[in-house]
Amino acid sequence: MKVLVLTGPESSGKSWLSAELQGHFGGLLVGEYVRYFIEQNPRDTCLADIPEIARGQMAWEDSARAKRPELLILDTHLLSNMLWSQTLFGECPAWIEEALLARHYDLHLLLSPEVVDWTDDGQRCQPDLSQRLAFFNATKAWLEQHQQRLQVINGDWAERRRQAFTAVEYLLKP
Repeated sequence: MKVLVLTGPESSGKSWLSAELQGHFGGLLVGEYVRYFIEQNPRDTCLADIPEIARGQMAWEDSARAKRPELLILDTHLLSNMLWSQTLFGECPAWIEEALLARHYDLHLLLSPEVVDWTDDGQRCQPDLSQRLAFFNATKAWLEQHQQRLQVINGDWAERRRQAFTAVEYLLKP
């Protein structure tokens, strides 16, 4: 089983690209638990919600891992939960990073916020490119610090798709 993570700031194409990858390569796709959580709890999210969101994301991921697909595509993972908690609330429960580091991921596709437009979907909160770049840089710094395999995906939508498809073709080679 190869585990692929799409990560990066909001509105950079993670969900769209995850679906494109699954449509082309097959595999199992795990979405963002936080979106489900927000739909079920239509109020401002607070620091006290972070553990439940992280546990929900882990449960969805663990359920998918148990099925042992050849390719597991994660639209996000605990790193996003951790960085959003730090961004929005200035802190994050330490166990989330510990849980993240205990898991294996074969490749992170880190999507740049540049070139593509921000789209408001009712859950997003960083319309300024500078905010999304700061999130991108924090994500990249964490992945590099913890020696996680990553590839930056950038350009327009067609270029992002091309880069991601090439990366996954390489990942799946025997």
